[in-house]
Amino acid sequence: MTELTTAQHLTFTIERDYGVAPAHVFRAFADPGAKRTWFAGPPGQWTELERSFDFRVGGRERARGGWPDGSTSDFQATYLDIVEDARIIYAYDMYVNDRKISVSLATIELHAGANGTRLTFTEQAAFLDGYSTPEDREAGTRQLLEQLGRYLQ
Repeated sequence: MTELTTAQHLTFTIERDYGVAPAHVFRAFADPGAKRTWFAGPPGQWTELERSFDFRVGGRERARGGWPDGSTSDFQATYLDIVEDARIIYAYDMYVNDRKISVSLATIELHAGANGTRLTFTEQAAFLDGYSTPEDREAGTRQLLEQLGRYLQ
């Protein structure tokens, strides 16, 4: 039996403006080739080990990779709600070295504006059993959204 200790909760919201239409931003999340381009660890620091992608309500996504120090990270998601060009909601588990470190609900909202798209990303997370730096998740998400911005240019 696994010993249970703690769950630390964190909710954060990040807003980003992209100079393209919501349909273009949505495709960056929905198209497997596009998403593989930007949804990954930092270039030169993370090596993809396994990837699967089924973008539909009830579909699953996995992105598992390795780091130079030999550790691994593993993102495993299930899509709960998809509204084309407007909203994506998914639940995901995050693992480090095959140890589950968090369970999250993520919501992506896309709104058209005069200069493109306002993306609002909200995550509600439970960090498990002493995961010491949940703020790193927000920093990592910011990095991914910056990589998305570079992809969209």
